[in-house]
Amino acid sequence: MDHAVSFVIAALCILAICYRFYGVFFVRKVLRADDSDVTPSHALADGRNYVPTKKWVNAGQHFAAIAAAGPLVGPVLAAQFGYLPGFLWLLIGCVVGGAVHDTVVLFASMKYQGKSLSEVAKAELGPVAGWSTGLAMLFIITITMAGLSMVVVHALERNSWGTFAVFMTIPIAIALGLYERITGSSKGATYVGIFAILASVFAGPYIQGSVIGEWLNLHEQTVGLALPVYAFFATALPVWLLLTPRGYLSSFMKIGVFGALVVGVLFINPQIQFPAFTQFINGGGPVLNGPVWPFISITIACGAISGFHAFIGSGTTPKLVDKWSDIQTVAFGAMLAECVVGVMALIAATALHPADYFAINSAPATFKALGLQVVDLPMLAEQIGIDLYGRTGGAVTLAVGMSYIFTKIPWFAHLSSYFFQFVVMFEAVFILTAIDSGTRVARYLIQDLGGDLYAPLKRLDWMPGSIGASVLACLAWGYLLNSGDINSVWALFGVSNQLMAAIGLAIGATMILRLSTKRRYMLTCLIPLAYLYVTVNYAGYWMIANVYLNKAAKGYNLFNAGISIVMLILGVVILGASLRKWKELLMRGPSRKTVEAAFSSAV
Repeated sequence: MDHAVSFVIAALCILAICYRFYGVFFVRKVLRADDSDVTPSHALADGRNYVPTKKWVNAGQHFAAIAAAGPLVGPVLAAQFGYLPGFLWLLIGCVVGGAVHDTVVLFASMKYQGKSLSEVAKAELGPVAGWSTGLAMLFIITITMAGLSMVVVHALERNSWGTFAVFMTIPIAIALGLYERITGSSKGATYVGIFAILASVFAGPYIQGSVIGEWLNLHEQTVGLALPVYAFFATALPVWLLLTPRGYLSSFMKIGVFGALVVGVLFINPQIQFPAFTQFINGGGPVLNGPVWPFISITIACGAISGFHAFIGSGTTPKLVDKWSDIQTVAFGAMLAECVVGVMALIAATALHPADYFAINSAPATFKALGLQVVDLPMLAEQIGIDLYGRTGGAVTLAVGMSYIFTKIPWFAHLSSYFFQFVVMFEAVFILTAIDSGTRVARYLIQDLGGDLYAPLKRLDWMPGSIGASVLACLAWGYLLNSGDINSVWALFGVSNQLMAAIGLAIGATMILRLSTKRRYMLTCLIPLAYLYVTVNYAGYWMIANVYLNKAAKGYNLFNAGISIVMLILGVVILGASLRKWKELLMRGPSRKTVEAAFSSAV
């Protein structure tokens, strides 16, 4: 297969078949979802948090929450190994791992009345495992903020046009939030907001050469320092003032950008210029230092399997599910849809010439050492209007790849600069929205864990505790952001993320063993769990030994090494608790009465 349409058709057919057969089997046979049982959204309906929601509406909000920047960036970085490893991992990882993980976590949370995964772990595996899960969740959300922020840094550095467009989304979102708060309606303001965002993009060329453009032509370190400061104030503001309206507006951009990409791929059918495997599958690549395994599986998390989804699956979504059977569409289906997003991002990256790809994703000195000659990049840089060399992180590569696909349309070449900046803004806004939400979640976790030592911290309305926890959260991921490169930080994110997924699968396996009359169904979670656990531990060891504790490596960082060691220890603790629980459950037969009693005592 050397053209994009072949990949798209193959992916859509495989995923549709898996949804129809494996999805139905997993929800109906393995989990035994029964619509005669009352869901938490009905049992605890309060009109605010617990609200029965139509299946497709809930699936839409769940997909929007899980499909942030991860499925865009991970496949782009993993293109270093060639198109085949990323494509296979996206499909296999999603069906065997990701869809199962997301569905079983949502199911487990619903069984415990919509509680978080740490609370489910505490009830299923004991207090030590529950506390360890909460601490692991704090680590992953902190590292996620650093990894995603680094993508924004390299997209906005030395790019006054993109910085202006992204900055303007803040007052636009605030204006929309205020208007809706005052009038109670946002319909008219939505059209104005979308128009204002487009106007900000089209105003970019006039900003570039002005005094404002000079101010916004920021250095990498300046952007890196500004992001945690912004996150603190964004976290402190009410959600209705910035987070919610900007997330709402960004959903229109997501639909527009990927709608355009799907149409472009289907009608233009670009050629895939990457080989199936590159010379870097054994390691030593300029984008990712490690070998194709385990790094393909920790680089591509969202789109294949992501522990970050457990925050959504045990957060808002379980409080909205109308019927138990809806979890097939809401969780299983949304994960398959995110896989499609990852495949499209991989296509956009591999449609570029490999030399152009490495010129964007490598430092200039590193690219020079490769001995490659760029092909289309000078033309693309001239059309787009900015220097594209050495903009690591994946975001710029995706925007360039999408722009390159559309340059095949003669008249579009004149608009490629606008489309490029729109895609950069689209990525940055989604990441900033994730930073807003993620920093707030980190603050809650810090207060919850710290509250075990000092009780007032558990009060979310206690101002000193809220401010202190917010500052600590911003300092933690801000330090990670400014102390490493995309290679080391994204690998740290991948390890922590997949460790979280392994924890979710361990809890899911426990639930299935408790519920199912056929114990072999436990393999639906055990098989991906075994692969992930080995992969995560080997990847963590490799990064600690070869990067974080290697003084000769660019990513040498004792703090990152310490975090990695603590996370791996937490994984061992949780797996040990799981093994003890599985032994206990295997020694007695499954009993529906015992199950319901356990659920009742936990809520």
